[in-house]
Parts: sequence; structure tokens; C-alpha cells
Amino acid sequence: MAKKHKHGEMDVSAQEHAFDGFIRWSIRICCASIGVLIFMAIFNS
Repeated sequence: MAKKHKHGEMDVSAQEHAFDGFIRWSIRICCASIGVLIFMAIFNS
């Protein structure tokens, strides 16, 4: 028989760690992209 699920019992630390890493890398890539676009806009001739 399957156990009944009780809300709030599951260990989600691995999911939280993965999500934090995803957000961190997304912000870094976004900032790098904006930096490249600004560089290209300044030095466009």
C-alpha cells in the first residue's frame, strides 16, 4: 500500500539548492549580456 502524503514532510533542500544555482547563473548571464550590448553600443562606428 502507498503511504498517504502529508503536506510539508518532504525534504526539499536539494531542489532549493538547484533553484538557487539556476537563479544565480541566470542573473550572471543576464548581466553579462547587458554588458556586451552596452559595449557594442558604445564602440559601434
